[in-house]
Amino acid sequence: MNNYPIRELRPGMKLSKTIHSPSGQMILEAGTTLTSELISRLSFYGIPSAYAEIPGEQAHFQAAPEKTAGASSSLPNRSRASNPTYSQKVKAQPEFMAYQIEYQQEVTSLRNTFQTIIQNPGAAVDIRQLLDDCYRLTGLSKTTLDLFDKLHNMRIDKDSVYAHCLNVALIARQMGKWLHFTQEELDILTLCGLFHDIGKVLIPDEILNKPGKYTDEEFSLIQQHPLSSYKLLKDLPIDGRIKKAALMHHERSDGSGYPQKLKSEEIDDYAEIIAIADVYDAMTAARSYRSPLCPFQAIGMFEKDGLQLYSPKYILTFLNRIANTYQNNRVLLNNGQSANIVMINPKHLTKPMLQMDDGSVVDMMGLPEWEIIKII
Repeated sequence: MNNYPIRELRPGMKLSKTIHSPSGQMILEAGTTLTSELISRLSFYGIPSAYAEIPGEQAHFQAAPEKTAGASSSLPNRSRASNPTYSQKVKAQPEFMAYQIEYQQEVTSLRNTFQTIIQNPGAAVDIRQLLDDCYRLTGLSKTTLDLFDKLHNMRIDKDSVYAHCLNVALIARQMGKWLHFTQEELDILTLCGLFHDIGKVLIPDEILNKPGKYTDEEFSLIQQHPLSSYKLLKDLPIDGRIKKAALMHHERSDGSGYPQKLKSEEIDDYAEIIAIADVYDAMTAARSYRSPLCPFQAIGMFEKDGLQLYSPKYILTFLNRIANTYQNNRVLLNNGQSANIVMINPKHLTKPMLQMDDGSVVDMMGLPEWEIIKII
């Protein structure tokens, strides 16, 4: 029995000890056989390592799985070590540098705005300038895919709260466009995203970015940030929906959220949208203590319990749009093979039709053990 870093875990390994989240919630029981999805879940929760056993030889887990009915008789496992990764290709684009500069300026502007609100309650805040800066940034993305590519590669650890708020604002605005919001509604939704986590600035960084398990006191402090956000915003002359989004974005439709344990009919619509954008950005963001999830891994986690936790009219639109954004993209599978997505399955978004490297077309619906783990 060894303690493996999360990045060294492999499907097929068996957990030797039960794993709990930083808040104390049990994630996986001892004896669970790991899959790629379960390993991704551990990464999402910030679990640094896990005690696991390897049944048989290590090589067993490095080999490709046995041929499955419905797959090609010859599916090559080609090395892509000499090719640039998807992230490298995005960052190599000339327009990425311009976006990066504008993005950092907006993060700095948002940080200054937060500090003004915290240090000088009641001081005037230039809301129009924040919106103009945000929309100038969106103008540098040509398509939805371009927007998400840039956001996935624009990670600033030292300004993670401000960068996260900016990302949530941009994702929420895109959701509003998919939902045919008016320009005024898009403005309000964007501001909901920008301000939703202002209360996190009051939490010490060593707690906010802690890789291990929270103490009861630390977790209680984390759970208070929506209320802290609301208190910082409540006296500002801004739309009430912005204040509600700050207070309610961790509430869930089944009543399992916090801080008030509200249920679906009690949660503001704008807060529902911000909740989805907030979780998606958190899952796909790199952190100092964990790697980001692939968009399809994030979609899979939403599919698992999203309809119980989030408003169906918002989560279904979001997931369908995100999945279709990556149609025709090249992906890496958990068995080491690569393929192109040729058709998204609307009933199971993480199981599209794929064209393999040998030209064969494979339906992932017939291959439950196959998973998309990276855009390449």
